[in-house]
Amino acid sequence: MGFSLEVGAFLAGMSLASTQFREVISGRLESIRDFMLLFFFIDLGSNIDLGLMGDQLVPAIIFSLFVLIGNPIIVMIIMGIMGYRKRVSFLAGLTVAQISEFSLILAAIGLENGHIDQETLGLITLVGLITIALSTYMILYSGPIFKRISPLLSIFEKKHPTRQEESPDEEEIDFIVIGSGRLGTNLINNIRDKKQTVLVVDFDPDIVAKWHDEGVNAEYGDADDPELPAMLPLKNTRQIISTATNSDTNQRLLKFLQENKYEGKITIVAHSNEEEKLYKDAGAHNILRPFKDAAEVIIDNLTHEI
Repeated sequence: MGFSLEVGAFLAGMSLASTQFREVISGRLESIRDFMLLFFFIDLGSNIDLGLMGDQLVPAIIFSLFVLIGNPIIVMIIMGIMGYRKRVSFLAGLTVAQISEFSLILAAIGLENGHIDQETLGLITLVGLITIALSTYMILYSGPIFKRISPLLSIFEKKHPTRQEESPDEEEIDFIVIGSGRLGTNLINNIRDKKQTVLVVDFDPDIVAKWHDEGVNAEYGDADDPELPAMLPLKNTRQIISTATNSDTNQRLLKFLQENKYEGKITIVAHSNEEEKLYKDAGAHNILRPFKDAAEVIIDNLTHEI
């Protein structure tokens, strides 16, 4: 269609944004994206005159304060008018308290095309460095910051807020079952028979579509993906069951869940005594031994018939 590579890639990303693979693709591309971004900053930094940046220090501080304080205030005003509580408005406002690397990309393009000079690029870069660094800590310590300034934020909240802090999607889930092969499918059906809520996570889009057709909540996801816990409602889930048969996959999953501070029960399928010990040491609460457990039940049933 005559578009540039950048525009074509952007349109490709937009076309993938509406699919069920969006979160998984984003997680897989994160390391590549960060790696490529590294080279962008190296190239950008090599074209900056540090002497010019020093002359822009005072304007950079002024603009940085506007971004760090002004942007969140604008967001809180808008969200307050929409009926959100001050806590939600404040946390949302902190996410825009920076100019981000995209501003640097635009500035680099502007310099290349002669729209801005080196001094302006130095100013934008300095503001970017200041706001990105400080906003990271503002988000990290958002809880304590909110507690300290909460009384001052009441002006951004309606007397009777109409929006709730939690969305309907954040309902309690009894089980998340990762993998729905033969064992997983039987576990899911038994959970449903007991009127418990379940979320199915599977790497096969056809299986995910099948569960959707049956009215079961299902998501496309990969247990090997470090971003998987961020896609799941961990805070509202009582138990997670992994039916994966690969030992490395299960160990990584346990590590990811611990890093995301999951507080519910974790059940893992093991096929040997070594795996069982390995998973318990890694933090699993329950271990399923399908063949061993089945053999015990079969022998118990047979001996009762004798």
